[in-house]
Amino acid sequence: MTELAQTPTTVDLEPVQLVAPDGTPTAEDRYSRELPDEALCWLYEMMVVTRDVDTELVNLQRQGELALFAPCRGQEAAQVGAAACLRKADWLFPQYRELGVFLVRGIAPSHVGAMWRGTWHGGLEFTKKCCAPISIPVGTHALHAVGAAMAAQRLGEDSITVAFLGDGATSEGDVHEALNVAAVFGAPCVFYVQNNQWAISVPLCRQTAAPSIAHKAIGYGMPGIRVDGNDVLACYAVMAEAAARARAGGGPTLIEAVTYRLGPHTTSDDPTRYRSRDELEHWLALDPIPRYRAYLEGRGLWSERLAGRVAARSQRLCTELRDMLFGAPDVDIDEVFTTVYAEMTPALEAQRRDLRVELGEEPR
Repeated sequence: MTELAQTPTTVDLEPVQLVAPDGTPTAEDRYSRELPDEALCWLYEMMVVTRDVDTELVNLQRQGELALFAPCRGQEAAQVGAAACLRKADWLFPQYRELGVFLVRGIAPSHVGAMWRGTWHGGLEFTKKCCAPISIPVGTHALHAVGAAMAAQRLGEDSITVAFLGDGATSEGDVHEALNVAAVFGAPCVFYVQNNQWAISVPLCRQTAAPSIAHKAIGYGMPGIRVDGNDVLACYAVMAEAAARARAGGGPTLIEAVTYRLGPHTTSDDPTRYRSRDELEHWLALDPIPRYRAYLEGRGLWSERLAGRVAARSQRLCTELRDMLFGAPDVDIDEVFTTVYAEMTPALEAQRRDLRVELGEEPR
């Protein structure tokens, strides 16, 4: 096992921020905010497209075309910034709210929608884009990310893995085990926690007694860092640093992106039952998209041409999404039972009959 460099024993509570809420550059000088102009504009495009596609997926669920959906409104900067700096061969292990990550990787919105519709394949193109399937069980995929990172390590590859987690996932035993194993074996894995303040209806203060999620890194023996999750450039810079460290053999990093879920946990949730209007208004004022647009305007990069390009792409993707999903045939329920074993077991046969009876396809 490679001997790792000495791990920092402190974590700065103040999140890294390169763009202030009013769109002006901050005084932060540890990280560069200098990217090519086209790349800066592309980051804005991806955030807006993510929000527009997210809205369309919510609409499709409300119209009965999707079984469920977990919207990411408000977290676009955290997702786009983190994914944009990675290599195409770096494996991503998402939870279920990473629409911006999927779009950056080039996964078609219709494939994301197919998963939420409940199709047999659970969404195509994911593994072809070095992205694991969406993980509904909370936190279990963190172990998969570490295993894949260790495999790459032993094969002599220079790819890394990223486990995308929510703040609630850090309360799960699987995540503890993943962090510990990654640190002990120096796995080239980045743990990227989108702290959106709420684990469904449980606030962060009920999830941990630590000063922050990033502080947990100290106990595992890895660097921990907090970043403003509503600042796309800061998320880009912090992830780029952690990825470079992992790629160079420096082991894992725990990143806490401090952001906010502006919408419900899923389309089955009513956030007004546990969140105050004042809290929501506070975070609406920190919306990552207007902030970054103001930054581009200050750099002289904003234009109506850019706005038109972004709007056209959003419209095209949303139209393709609706065309693929609206009125699509229902899944053949037999596939749930016939694709488990070479020969169906008596227990599965009984379950299939019970379901058919419940759906009215067989008599009681």
